[in-house]
Amino acid sequence: LQITGITILAIGIWTKVQLYLYMELSTLYYKEAPYVLIGVGAVIVLVGSIGCCCTVKGNSCLLYIYAGFLVVVFVVELSTGIAGFIFKNKLEKGFQIGLRTALDHYEDKNYAPSSNAIDGLQKTLDCCGINSYEDWLKTKWSHANPDTVPKSCCRNHDKCDNRIPHDNSSDIFQQGCYRKVVDFMNGNLGLIGGVILGISFFQVNFKINFFQNNEVNS
Repeated sequence: LQITGITILAIGIWTKVQLYLYMELSTLYYKEAPYVLIGVGAVIVLVGSIGCCCTVKGNSCLLYIYAGFLVVVFVVELSTGIAGFIFKNKLEKGFQIGLRTALDHYEDKNYAPSSNAIDGLQKTLDCCGINSYEDWLKTKWSHANPDTVPKSCCRNHDKCDNRIPHDNSSDIFQQGCYRKVVDFMNGNLGLIGGVILGISFFQVNFKINFFQNNEVNS
């Protein structure tokens, strides 16, 4: 159980540190989600530690309470894992819509957080626009800045002519951000979900065997 708690705790921290730039742009993002994961992980680690003490002391009543909590945790983990796979397409669509909104309202004072997020995203992932840098030509920002992209699309910020494209297209990132983020999330979140489900099945099987042996020895 402690392994699961530590895993969930790590995922919460990782989501807050590594994914916030990507998820903040999604229309389906809940800012409290990382903190919920961190809190749940910490509680599970605490209960797991208490369960270990109960096992050592052989308190059967507390062990059964611990087993009940273990089942609840397993159901939550299983439900979360399944929901993640089911709603993956919705999450991707939500990110695409959020990305389009961020581009449409870039440098709008009412959308400052999303403007900062899109700049951070383009700098971090070496990308520009949604599907390509040409997406910026279809935005309101482009009307005031014709034939240019934001400086965050530049490969070298200090020596960048951010006009599009022809003679200086090598100065800017040409690949869009959407596919890069989706590939990143699929590669990492799918693996994490599989690991959590695997750990969940292992811990339940382990505890079932433990209680069966405990009953036999009694």
